[in-house]
Amino acid sequence: MTAAPSRFDPTGDHRVTSPCRRVSRLNRPNRLWGSNGVAFGPDGRLYVAQFLAGQISAVDPATGDVDVVVPMDGPIQSPDDLAFGADGAMYVADLVPGRVWRRAPAGEYSRVSAAVTNPNGITCVGDRLFVNEMKPDGRLLELFPAGGDPVVLTGGLALGNAMQLGPDGHLYYPHMITGQVWRIPPDGGVPEVVAENVHEPVAVRFDQGGVLHVLSRGVAGIVTRVDLHGTGSRTLVTSGLTGLDNAAFDAENRMFVSSYASGGVTELHPDGRTRDIVPRGLDGPYGVTIDLGGTVHAADHYRVANPGPPGEGTGGDVTTLTLLTFAHGIAADGDLLHLTSQYGTVVTYDPARRSSRTRATGLDRPLGIAVGPDGSLVVAEAGAGRVVAIGSGDAVTVLAEGLDHPVDVAFDDAGRCYVSDERAGSVLRVHHGDGGGEGRTATLADGLGAPQGLAAFGDDLFAVETARRTLRAISLTTGETRVEAEHLPVGPPPGVVPRTEPALFAGGMPGLAPRFAGLAAAPDGSLLLSANGEGTVLHLARSPADA
Repeated sequence: MTAAPSRFDPTGDHRVTSPCRRVSRLNRPNRLWGSNGVAFGPDGRLYVAQFLAGQISAVDPATGDVDVVVPMDGPIQSPDDLAFGADGAMYVADLVPGRVWRRAPAGEYSRVSAAVTNPNGITCVGDRLFVNEMKPDGRLLELFPAGGDPVVLTGGLALGNAMQLGPDGHLYYPHMITGQVWRIPPDGGVPEVVAENVHEPVAVRFDQGGVLHVLSRGVAGIVTRVDLHGTGSRTLVTSGLTGLDNAAFDAENRMFVSSYASGGVTELHPDGRTRDIVPRGLDGPYGVTIDLGGTVHAADHYRVANPGPPGEGTGGDVTTLTLLTFAHGIAADGDLLHLTSQYGTVVTYDPARRSSRTRATGLDRPLGIAVGPDGSLVVAEAGAGRVVAIGSGDAVTVLAEGLDHPVDVAFDDAGRCYVSDERAGSVLRVHHGDGGGEGRTATLADGLGAPQGLAAFGDDLFAVETARRTLRAISLTTGETRVEAEHLPVGPPPGVVPRTEPALFAGGMPGLAPRFAGLAAAPDGSLLLSANGEGTVLHLARSPADA
C-alpha cells in the first residue's frame, strides 16, 4: 500500500505489507482524530482539541501542516475545548476526568481545578478564566489559576458548550438541549436569553465585527448569524459540514470551523463556500461491514459513514449516511444495519426509512455484532465477559459467559460462531444452537496479541491482532495460523504508550469509549479493516492466484 502522511505516521514512511494480498485505502487518512475546540494561539497557529485522541494539535492555516503539541500519552486525557490567556498560556477543559489544565508557554502543565463536572466550554477574558459544564443543570464558573475557590456565576445550564465574551461585555453560551443562547455579565448577575429556537446550538462565536455566529451540531452544518445590534434578525448559512463543533476567526475575519463527527479544519466563507485546511475523514473507524450492494459502512462513533467502494483504490472522500451517536459495532443484514454502542444499546437502523429501532438496552459495553443463521443478533458484551443473542422478539439470551474481554463475533459458512477475547489473547468457538449445549466454548487459537476484529471466509477465520498490528488467518480445520498482513495502522501511533483509559461515563453523561479495530469479509473474499490509527478503511484484496 502506498504510504501517505497521517496521524499514525506524519512522515508517510509507514507501509502495510502482505505476502498474499493487495492493500489499498478506501479513503484518505484523517490527520486529526476528530476536531473539537479550536483557538488561535500567540504564534498564529490554530490549536485543535481532539477529544477522541486525547491530544491537542496545532494547524498552520496557510499550509495545513499539523503538529502535535499535547501528546495522547500526556497528562490531559480528553480535551474538548481550549483557550489562551493574556500571557499566552493555554487553558484546556479535560472533560471526562473533570479537570481544567494550564499549559504554560514553555510547556509546563499545572492543574487549575478538579472541581468541575464535565468541563467543556472555556474562555479567557484578559487574565480571567471561565468554564461551563456539559450536563443537565450545569454551572458556569470562574476559576483562578493562581489559587482560590471557584465562583459560580449561574447554574441551570442545559448542556453548556463553547462560549465567548461578546462585544457588550457579557459571556455568551449555548444550552444545547433547549436550543437557546444565553448571556451573563462576567461578574455575575441574572442570566438572560438572547436567542431561542436556534438549530441544535453547540458553540457561540463572535467575528471581528462583533456579529454572533451560532454553530449547529446537526447534519447540514448550519451556522446562524444573529444581529444583536439591530432588529435581532437571523441569517442561516448551510455549509454541508456535518457535525460542526467549534469555530475561530483570524485577524482577517476568516472563519475556521471544526467537526466532532469527521475531524478536519475547514475555512467557511460567509456565503457558505468551504475550503479544506485539513481534510475531513474518519474519526475512528470502529466496526466495518459491507452490504449486498457492495456499499461499505463504517461505524464512526458519532455517525455511520461510507468510504469509497472496494476495488477502485481511490482513497477519496467519506460521506455521512446518518448521525447516529456512539456507533461502534456494525453488521449489514439485507437492507438493514445493526449497531452496538459501548454505552449499552443495540439498535437496528433502516437507511431507506431513516429510522432506528432499539433492540436491547442495559448491556455492559457491547462491541462486535453479527447476524446468526437463525436471524438473531449475536453480540460480544465486552464489559460483562459474555456473548449474547437477541432474538426476533428482542429477548436477550446468554450464549457464553466467563470470558475475559470479548470484542468481536463472526460466523463461518457452516453457521458456527466465534468470538475474540482481547485480554486472553484467544479466539474461541461458541456453541450456538448446534447441539453442543449453550454456554460452552472451545479454543480455536491462543497466544494472539490482543485480537479484536473477526471475519470468516471459506476455511479461514481472520483476526486483527492489535498489539502486534498484524492480520492473522486461522484455519478452521487445523487451527494453524499464518500472517495475512503486517504493520497495520491500528491503535495509537508508534512510540505512544497508552495511558489508563478515561471513564466510559462521566457525570452521568457518556465519557470516552475505547477504540475497536473492526474487520469484515466481502463476497469475493477480500477483507475490509478499520485502520483506526490513521482514520481509513483498508481493502485487502486476494491475490489473483488465490481468488
